[in-house]
Amino acid sequence: MTDTTTTRRTPAETWREMVRGNERFVAGTPRHPRQDVERRQELATAQAPHVALFGCSDSRLAAEIIFDKGLGDLFVVRNAGQVITDSVIASLEYPVALLDVPLIVVLAHDACGAVRAAIDLDAPDAAPLPPHIAGLVAGIRPAVRAAASRNPEDVGLAHLQRTVSDLVARSELISDAVAEGRLAVVGANYKLLEGVVVPSVVVGDIGLDD
Repeated sequence: MTDTTTTRRTPAETWREMVRGNERFVAGTPRHPRQDVERRQELATAQAPHVALFGCSDSRLAAEIIFDKGLGDLFVVRNAGQVITDSVIASLEYPVALLDVPLIVVLAHDACGAVRAAIDLDAPDAAPLPPHIAGLVAGIRPAVRAAASRNPEDVGLAHLQRTVSDLVARSELISDAVAEGRLAVVGANYKLLEGVVVPSVVVGDIGLDD
């Protein structure tokens, strides 16, 4: 259910808020907003997140902490290596269609184990992975071939770009919302050591030229 009393933010306004939250996290001055008893009670009957976030399930990629957000702020979907699947697309269409979020963030990170596994699988003597893990990593292997090098950073960036393009291409609902200016999709990379989130690919208007 959408909270109709909340003023709808534009994609650009929403991205700027995400950037400010990440800046507080990097500086070591987080506010930890909207994490109290009152907020919990407020959300018991409705939710109105501002952002849908699809990220890697890596334990170091805790989105609400990285962006200094609180309960009900982010609609989060995760799997290892942020690999696009039908389930992921449906889970991201839900907040766009029913919760009217103006922004999807696809969040990758450096030193990703799933990316490393996809690179290692191309070695002639690569050991087979367990079937379910191999099926997931298969979604990253096209990026290994498309990347400028076998360096994990290059492959991770290529995979992030492909993830965003696949999401928009495979979801008419999401691509229509972007075309109408109601939604933007940002593919960003999280730097584990520095804590900084760096946008790498943008579909839609997030005000970067402002």
